[in-house]
Amino acid sequence: MTVVHSSDLNFRNLPGRSSADPFHDLDPGSLAVRVVIIEEHTGRTPHLHPHSPEIIYVAEGRGTAWQERTETRVVAGDLIRIPQNVAHATIPEAGSRLKLICFFPRGDLSTNLVELEGTISIDEERR
Repeated sequence: MTVVHSSDLNFRNLPGRSSADPFHDLDPGSLAVRVVIIEEHTGRTPHLHPHSPEIIYVAEGRGTAWQERTETRVVAGDLIRIPQNVAHATIPEAGSRLKLICFFPRGDLSTNLVELEGTISIDEERR
C-alpha cells in the first residue's frame, strides 16, 4: 500500500490551476491520478487529453464544467466524464475554489496533456 498525505502533495502551476501528481514516482501502469486546485476564476484556457478519457471527482467547491462550448454547473460530490481528445476546463464560481481529483486510464500523464489557446467565456447569468 502506498499512502500520500495531502500535506506531502507537491503542486506545480499549470495555466489557470495548480496540479499535483501524487504517485508520479511509481510505475504508472495503466492508471494515473491528479489533484487539481483552481482558485477563483481569472480566465481559464482549455486543454485536452489526446490518449485517454478523464474522470473528475469534484472534492470541494462549485463551478462550471466546460466542454467544447457546453456549460454544466457542478458542485462537491459530482463526477464528470470527459471523452478522449475533447477540449475542456473546470471554472470555479465567484468566491469559490475548486478541488478536483482527476483519474486517467493511462499512466503517463506527461504525454497526455495538450494546453490550448484562447480564454473560456462562461455565461455568468446561467451559473
